[in-house]
Amino acid sequence: MLKLYHFENSVCAQKVRMTLFEKGVEWESHEVNLFANAQYDPEYLKLNPKAYVPTLIHDGHAIRESTLICEYLDEIYPEPPLSSARPAERAQMRLWGKAVDEGLFEGVVVFSFSAMFRDRMKNQTREQRQQRFRNVGDAARRDRFMSTYDDGVESPYVLRGIGAYEIAFKLMDEALAGGDDWLSDNMFSLAEINLAPFVARLEYLQILDHWVAERPLVQNWWQRVKDRPCYQAEIATKLKQEEIDEMIESGAKISTRIGERRQEYIAAFKD
Repeated sequence: MLKLYHFENSVCAQKVRMTLFEKGVEWESHEVNLFANAQYDPEYLKLNPKAYVPTLIHDGHAIRESTLICEYLDEIYPEPPLSSARPAERAQMRLWGKAVDEGLFEGVVVFSFSAMFRDRMKNQTREQRQQRFRNVGDAARRDRFMSTYDDGVESPYVLRGIGAYEIAFKLMDEALAGGDDWLSDNMFSLAEINLAPFVARLEYLQILDHWVAERPLVQNWWQRVKDRPCYQAEIATKLKQEEIDEMIESGAKISTRIGERRQEYIAAFKD
């Protein structure tokens, strides 16, 4: 049986679980509590040296990186398909996963950190904070965390995240302009699955409207995604009410400034 090492409210784990749901396959759950630093446990590091979740175990092999895991599952369980049979359309679908990996993921991390986790770390001792920063391991990742801890929403990493989402939603609007319901070959695909947890996090943080309020095609697409059973099962109903309340309350603290910084980005980088 497949084994999945994951954390319930991890955006990357959510998209893998959505894929598993769509495929209808059974899997064995192994929770890695990120808040308890379980990702740094030596036994887990043997499976995933980067200390990321999720990790999929199949036939004795550890499959890492959520985008790759989703594609792997689509290959070994071809029905129902979550990618087009046409190579050109598959390439277009993969561009959405690439957008997530190259900007949207970092954006969600810094938005979430500046809204919620920054306050938690402020209540820790200096030694506890330094240990957390040391545990990051990756220098670029460490710099991102430290910048967001020091500067919050004013961090340059937050502006980069805002820009990544601005570009993604603009491209999404263009992709849907022809009347299709979905982003790749007009079929629900890994494009939607890759994007869904990241758009959901913006919505829970009460900042999604900054990008989609004037994009009705994207709004309608997002409602279709939320209506999917896989979204309801693996994101909407998995979240505890206290988690939702924390995201709403924390997001409200940064929402106005996120909107202002988005306008700064648009003014600076407009076509």
